[in-house]
Amino acid sequence: MKIIRTSVGLNHWFNEHNIQINKSLGLVPTMGALHQGHASLIEKASKECDLVVVSILVNPTQFNEKDDLDAYPRTMAADVEIAKAAGCNVIFAPTAEDLYGGKPKAEPVNWGDLTHSFEGKCRPGHFDGVIAVVDKLFDAIKPDKAYFGAKDLQQVAVVQKMAQIRYPNIEIVSCELIRDSKGLALSSRNIRLTNQGVKQALKLSFALSKVVEKISAGESEKTAVDAARNELKEYDEIDLEYFNGVNFHTFSHEDKPFEWSHIVVAANVDGVRLIDNIELEVVD
Repeated sequence: MKIIRTSVGLNHWFNEHNIQINKSLGLVPTMGALHQGHASLIEKASKECDLVVVSILVNPTQFNEKDDLDAYPRTMAADVEIAKAAGCNVIFAPTAEDLYGGKPKAEPVNWGDLTHSFEGKCRPGHFDGVIAVVDKLFDAIKPDKAYFGAKDLQQVAVVQKMAQIRYPNIEIVSCELIRDSKGLALSSRNIRLTNQGVKQALKLSFALSKVVEKISAGESEKTAVDAARNELKEYDEIDLEYFNGVNFHTFSHEDKPFEWSHIVVAANVDGVRLIDNIELEVVD
């Protein structure tokens, strides 16, 4: 496995080995602090593509607060081992200045509710940064397929739209959300949780599962979601931002319950912001 730290070096390596001509290329964009969820993306990419590039960059343009950016875990040595074991061929780990070609910046993007509801509302400008960095990575790497985890559900929807507009030849692959043995959605932020924080965070995934069980038993989607939301609000240790049904294609609050494809949640637990979701019946 090769580690490349500059865009020039990446381009040189591609040209030297005729990578973008002779090989199918899969990209797994990450911000590092890799875990089994990331490993599952790399493993899937390695099965479907001749070569897999894993990018590692804590992207400053998608953070609203400098403290959150500074606190984001950086674990490069461990990341290398996880990526290699999962089937990665190249780690591309540039600085933000190198990838952006100067001071990192993100132009505003307004795709209605898709970029400005839920995560877009709670983290203004977040998706501007996501679109900016993915655009830069796609331009530099030119993958055939790019793999994203379904835990960041709205991000997947935003990237799919961006690809449709700017990179129609790149297939966006949404990969299954991975949970630990207790049911907690895997996240790089989880390492900041205390043992007590983990117990509280599990209430989020439990609430999602409970909603699905109630709906399967015949309760209406709205009633089940409202009850779970109200229950989570009762916990002092959970600062709930949202708990709602969404349609993956729109992320609009105007969608009717029968149009929902997922239930999504975001909350601050133990000083850590967490998101999670669960799929309902697939909406065509």
